[in-house]
Order: sequence, then structure tokens, then C-alpha cells
Amino acid sequence: MSQSHAMDRHPSHEELGGYEGAKLAMWLFLATELLLFGVLFAGFALFHGKYGTEFKLAHMSLDKVMGGVNTLILITSSITAVLALDGIQRGKRTRSLWMLASTIVLASGFLVVKYFEYTGKFAHGIFPGEVAQIVINHDTHEYGPIPTTFEGNPVDPKGIVLFFSFYFVMTAIHGLHVVIGMSIIAGLMIKMARGRYSHWYYTPVENGTLYWHLVDLIWIYLFPLFYLVQ
Repeated sequence: MSQSHAMDRHPSHEELGGYEGAKLAMWLFLATELLLFGVLFAGFALFHGKYGTEFKLAHMSLDKVMGGVNTLILITSSITAVLALDGIQRGKRTRSLWMLASTIVLASGFLVVKYFEYTGKFAHGIFPGEVAQIVINHDTHEYGPIPTTFEGNPVDPKGIVLFFSFYFVMTAIHGLHVVIGMSIIAGLMIKMARGRYSHWYYTPVENGTLYWHLVDLIWIYLFPLFYLVQ
């Protein structure tokens, strides 16, 4: 089928009939993802109440600049995803492909920043379940052993370890979602380049970009939760 024919043809009954079902299935899937992170958020809040001093001390070891850059990257990627959907809805397939490609490039940038952030923690002996050093001077970013007191309160090393366990688990799961989202977008690009989608049929593109918005939304909650915790 030629491109002009694919772009001009009217949607079939099956395509129209499956739209609402596909959207409902996607929203149900997203709900299960939110439940997963909801449990982790609730656990973090619970232990934050118990180890408030330790969590505040531990968060000083996270790089707010890297976290802020990644936040900006994902917000921008959500914009490109919106433009990709808008492009295919308007029948501008080339523009949509470029926007999807831009989303993948931005997602790759997010993972690169996260890689350097992780390796920086590992270099100071900060791992899930084990913490050798943390930042003990927020102004100079000087690392040292976990102090016994902070702001006049005793420090329980278990609280420090627990903070970083939550940090690595939740950001790693989110990173996995970023990789899955990139794979979905790459698959959409391949099919779009073959003429599978048009302004008459773009449901998979809409669902794929909706998943990417979930990835962005979760990070918007993770960033203040870990990097700006008080």
C-alpha cells in the first residue's frame, strides 16, 4: 500500500472499535504501575517519620544539580512525545518521527546522567544495604564516616542505610521503566516509518506516549522525595 493511500484511507470498523478498549487497557496497566510506586512511596514516608534526622542527613549526599538536570531532561522529553503524537494526528509523519527520535535521545541523556550519579556513590562506598561514607559538609561536599550526631540529634546508621536502599531501589526501577519506554518508542518509530500509523490510526502512538508521561510523572515525584527531603 502506498504512503498516500495509507494516509488517505478511512479507518476500518475494527480500528474504531478497538480504540476505547486499547485506551482502557493502557489506563489499567498504568494504574498497576502507580500502585507499585505507591507502595514504595508509602514505605519511604513511613520510615522517614521514624528516621527523620537520618534521612535529612543522607539526602545531602545526593547531587541536586544532576537530579535537576534529569528533571529538565524528562520534562523536555514529555514535550517531544506530545509533539510526536500531535504530528501523527495531523498526518505529519516525518515530524512525528523526529520528535520520537528526540525523545529517545533525551532518555539516553537521562540514563547517562544517572550512570555518573551512581558511579559517584559507588566510589564513596554507598551501595544498597551498605554505606561507608556520606557527605558530612554540605558546603564543601566533604565525605566522611557516618557521624554520631546531626543538628544535635543522635544518628542511627540503620536510617542512613535505609534511605539509600530506598533511593537505589526506586530509582533503579524507574530507570528500568525508562529503558522500557525507549524500547516502546523505538518500536513505534519502526512501524511508523513503514507506514503503519497515520492521522486515521495512531492509537499505539497515543498509548506509547502516555506510558512515557508516566515515566516522567514518577520522576517528578522522586526528585523532591530524595533530593529535597527535609
